[in-house]
Amino acid sequence: MSDFRNLAKRAFRMPVSRRQPGHPPPSAVDTAPEVPVPNRRSLIDSALYRDGRRVHTPDSLAETYRLARADPATMAWIGLRKPTEGELISLAGEFNLHELAVEDALEAHQRAKLERYGETLFVVLRAARYLDETESVEFSELHVFLGPGFVLTVRHGAAPDLSAVRRRMEAEPELLARGHEAVLYAIFDAVVDGYAPVVAGLQNDIDEIETEVFGGDPEVSRRIYQLSREVVQFQRAVRPLSGMLRTLVAGWEKYGIDEELRRYLRDVADHAAVVMEQVDTFRQALADMLTVNATLVAQQQNADMKALTEASFEQNEEIKRISSWAAILFAPTLIGTVYGMNFDHMPETHWAVGYPLAVAMMGVTCVTLYFIFKRRNWL
Repeated sequence: MSDFRNLAKRAFRMPVSRRQPGHPPPSAVDTAPEVPVPNRRSLIDSALYRDGRRVHTPDSLAETYRLARADPATMAWIGLRKPTEGELISLAGEFNLHELAVEDALEAHQRAKLERYGETLFVVLRAARYLDETESVEFSELHVFLGPGFVLTVRHGAAPDLSAVRRRMEAEPELLARGHEAVLYAIFDAVVDGYAPVVAGLQNDIDEIETEVFGGDPEVSRRIYQLSREVVQFQRAVRPLSGMLRTLVAGWEKYGIDEELRRYLRDVADHAAVVMEQVDTFRQALADMLTVNATLVAQQQNADMKALTEASFEQNEEIKRISSWAAILFAPTLIGTVYGMNFDHMPETHWAVGYPLAVAMMGVTCVTLYFIFKRRNWL
């Protein structure tokens, strides 16, 4: 980062050569040296527009600079994806971009925001798209620099499709002729419109989760947490838009920007407000589902515990019955075993009543034990 700051300071000391109507293009003497740009294709599209129509399509930043300096009446619209440090520093020197804004655009991972540096606006937007394959939301960042005679977009991710925005604006030259404010409106509109499929995808996921919650799916808690995290990220992307759009509308009124553009921007603000309301509803619904799921899980656990307790009780009753009958059968077995030892010198073996007495003892013992266990409800 220290190297970046040194290069940035060098770039910011370069004289600004853009948008000096009435002055000839700078000579080779006063033109600052170009910052070397690595050989990596991050320039998606670059064009110069006059009266809303494309007049030049340069294939490099250096060519864009040269043509823009030669024709100050044009507006340069440069689109990049994940530019290198050298490219951003080169752009900063050409269009007098603020060091802090350039740093943010290089590092990415910024919150959605709108900042003004003199005549330059710096806008960070968080775009989103729904992936049907994984049923998840993918977020990306878009950084936009706007000033007199230039629009610079820096994408960190696949969304939004700025080529579609460019095609739309080129198909409406009267709108594009209104300047960089019209381009900013179109970008905001594309980002907010891109939220609609995400809202639909999240709504479908929530409906599926609701079915799973009442279906007793054991994995539903994990899915609720994952979806809640995506909704929170989506909320963080959408929530700042209302304040940003209000600020833009107020600023455009202050600077006398076309009323029609302000009307378009207010329409985008209305759409963003609707999305925000839907996202708030999603978050509340997921919180309620998590509570309901926890309640259902607790009820299921209680039912399982009750069933386990009842099974344990039944098992204990069976053990009592088995033990009682074992005790009843043990007494006659003991008597029969003692008198079945066949010893010569053994009391009562030669009695005439010995056999009936032994049987009677067995019967009395069994009946006595039976009534004892019956009284204790073991039988």
